[in-house]
Amino acid sequence: MTQQMSKFEYATVPLLSHATKQILDTWGSDGWELVQVIPAPGTGEQLVAYMKRPLA
Repeated sequence: MTQQMSKFEYATVPLLSHATKQILDTWGSDGWELVQVIPAPGTGEQLVAYMKRPLA
């Protein structure tokens, strides 16, 4: 039996420090799962969330 691999789509989302929960809740309600949050390259302070969700 061949097992089919899951397929995902990905998004990067800039996070605003004063609205982080609201941003993540909005994306989560659209089916996106948070994978990781890291500083945006070259900024040091700006955070970027990496999100994924299964392809339909």
